[in-house]
Amino acid sequence: MSGFNYFEQLKQGLEDATAFEKGDKSRARVSVREIPVPEYKAADVARLRAALRLSQRGLAFALGVSARTVEAWEAGRNIPSGSARHLLYLFEKDGTLVGQFVER
Repeated sequence: MSGFNYFEQLKQGLEDATAFEKGDKSRARVSVREIPVPEYKAADVARLRAALRLSQRGLAFALGVSARTVEAWEAGRNIPSGSARHLLYLFEKDGTLVGQFVER
């Protein structure tokens, strides 16, 4: 690559990072990556809740739904959607996150 100055690019990157840390968001770049979140069926919810060692009430509290909602999911009468599904996915990937919401 002719004309590409690694030192100048590195210096500019460090200056941008320093400015960002000080509150200047004008030079920030954001990358968004879409991650497909699976559907959670009755057995999936029950399996995940057991793996997290939570009661239905505890999982409901962590997700911001009622215990009856979790019960309905596990009975197969309803399926999680929206933000509950995303939180289930995050809890499945990193079970320690549930500790932010629920005391065990």
